[in-house]
Amino acid sequence: MFGQDTEKLKSLLGVQSEFQGELTAKGIVRIDGAVTGKVQADEVILSETALIKGNIHAKRIIVGGKVEGTLRAPDLVEIKSKGKVKGEIFTNKLLVTEGGEFNGRIEMGDDQQNVLDFEPKNQEVLHNCR
Repeated sequence: MFGQDTEKLKSLLGVQSEFQGELTAKGIVRIDGAVTGKVQADEVILSETALIKGNIHAKRIIVGGKVEGTLRAPDLVEIKSKGKVKGEIFTNKLLVTEGGEFNGRIEMGDDQQNVLDFEPKNQEVLHNCR
């Protein structure tokens, strides 16, 4: 679940720990317990035992447990095979492993400049093709 980034782990909330409020940290935060409130860090990793009711804001979010709330991660939101997310996701890249669940609303990208207009400029071209 962690790959080569485990040496950058800065904060840990253990399995039988519960936290209510706003958690802000630098670096990678791993959560194994329960959080009610807001989590903000550079990267957030939720193990299979994690339960979050609230919002998460980080560059990358990896979900192995359960989340009810809003996830904001410009780089990546990854839902692992046992991960479950109910709520909203705002990201540029989403990865859902087989078995992972997502119920809610997702918004990808941060601008409308990627939308292409395929409506022809000259309507006469359509009439001549019939």
